[in-house]
Amino acid sequence: MAPYLQTVKSFADVPITKAGVDTLAFLEASNGLVGLFNLLGSAAFTPVQNDLKGNIMKVRARSYGIAPDKSATLEELVKNEQGEKNRTVTEGLVWLLRGQSFTSNQNEELSVAFTKGYDSTLRKYHNFVVKGIYGIAMNACPCRKDFSEKLAADPAGGPAVPQAKVNGDLTKRLNSLDGIVKRMEVFYEKGGYGKV
Repeated sequence: MAPYLQTVKSFADVPITKAGVDTLAFLEASNGLVGLFNLLGSAAFTPVQNDLKGNIMKVRARSYGIAPDKSATLEELVKNEQGEKNRTVTEGLVWLLRGQSFTSNQNEELSVAFTKGYDSTLRKYHNFVVKGIYGIAMNACPCRKDFSEKLAADPAGGPAVPQAKVNGDLTKRLNSLDGIVKRMEVFYEKGGYGKV
C-alpha cells in the first residue's frame, strides 16, 4: 500500500482541452476527494460523502451509460442535456461542484476552513436540517496537523511521505480543483445553464 494521495487521481491530472474538462478523469479525481473524508475519522462526514457520491453517480450514469458519445467533457455533457426534458445530470454536476468547492481553503484549521467554505457555497441552498448535519460534520474535523499526518502515513506501515511533499501535493490538487470549479462557474453562467 501507499499513502492515500499516491493511490488516487489528482485534479491536477485531469485533462482540460479547448473542448473542456475530461469527464471521466474528473469523476475519478472526484472519487479520490470523497475518499479523503474517510481520513477525517468521523462518521459525521457520511452525509457529506453520500451527497458527493450521489452526484458523482448521476454524472457517471450519463457519461458511461446513457450518452457516452455526448459526454466526453463536462461542458459537452451539459450542452447535450439541454434539449432534454429532465436535466438531472446538469443539476447533479452543479451540486457536485458546489460540494467540492467548500473543501479548497487550506490555510486555516479544517473546521474553520470547511465552515467558511460551506457558508460561502452550500449553506444558502440547504434547509435547517441539512445545515445542522453539515454543522455537526464541520465540528468533527480533526486538526490540520493530524489530518496531514494521516495523509503522509502508509497504511501498510511503510515509511511516511515527507510532510512538505504531502503539503505540496495537496496544494496542487486543491488549486487544480479550484480552477476547474471556477471554469465551470463561468461556463454555466455564460451559457445560461444556471449558477454553480
